[in-house]
Amino acid sequence: MTLVNNQPIGIFDSGIGGLSITKHIKQQLPYEKIIYVADTLYSPYGNKTAHSIIERVNSVAEKLLQQKIKALVVACNTATVNTIEQLRNQIAIPIIGVEPAIKPATINSKNKKIGVLVTQATAKNPRFLTLIDKFSSGAEVIIQPCPGLVELIEQGDMDTLQCEVLLNKYLIPLLKKEVDTIVLGCTHYPFLLKKIEKSCGNNIKIIDTAIPVTNQLQRQLQKNQLCTTVNNPTSIEFFSSKPSLLLDSLCTNLLDQEVSFKLF
Repeated sequence: MTLVNNQPIGIFDSGIGGLSITKHIKQQLPYEKIIYVADTLYSPYGNKTAHSIIERVNSVAEKLLQQKIKALVVACNTATVNTIEQLRNQIAIPIIGVEPAIKPATINSKNKKIGVLVTQATAKNPRFLTLIDKFSSGAEVIIQPCPGLVELIEQGDMDTLQCEVLLNKYLIPLLKKEVDTIVLGCTHYPFLLKKIEKSCGNNIKIIDTAIPVTNQLQRQLQKNQLCTTVNNPTSIEFFSSKPSLLLDSLCTNLLDQEVSFKLF
């Protein structure tokens, strides 16, 4: 088992959003090897058809399996809602997906009015809508698609007036409906957390999914006896379908470590 235990964990996203989850995994599982894949050539997934998303995810997963990964984290909400079931049917290793935290939001909300920021593809996905029906527990859940936000984050334009205007365009309708809890339904959106908090004020709870995803990964590794036996600090290999110096620079800032992407 030791050989398998010390194989890497594969993490992928359409772009850099999955780094928000990778950061938590690195902190909580400090000795695990990680391979991170940003499918930037095909980013964002949020404006693609379900068929296109499934094709891309299957291609990325197949390549990661060739790297002998022991577990796979689909660090992308859009990819999860469109592909997670078929991935689990095809692949024997533990697969951890990312889903908007509707259940904890309903528990947290006092006035039972919840906003969910998502990509366009997630907003109309049947699995996502079923998730809301299952866990809303009588709360009013307002789905807010956010076209354009992922693209700005991918371009490193988070501190621009354009980003601020677009973000407020999506937050104001939720505030007008008096939500007291907002779920970040895309792994890119935590990189805008401070801006979201500033726009919403202190009375609105913002819920991210990075911590529960990391906890689930840890549980699955323990359950399947796959935890590493080596006490070397986490090493992360970075791959992209479209590597660039801009991508390296952006991710170096976001992850607080030197990042250099290789072609995937």
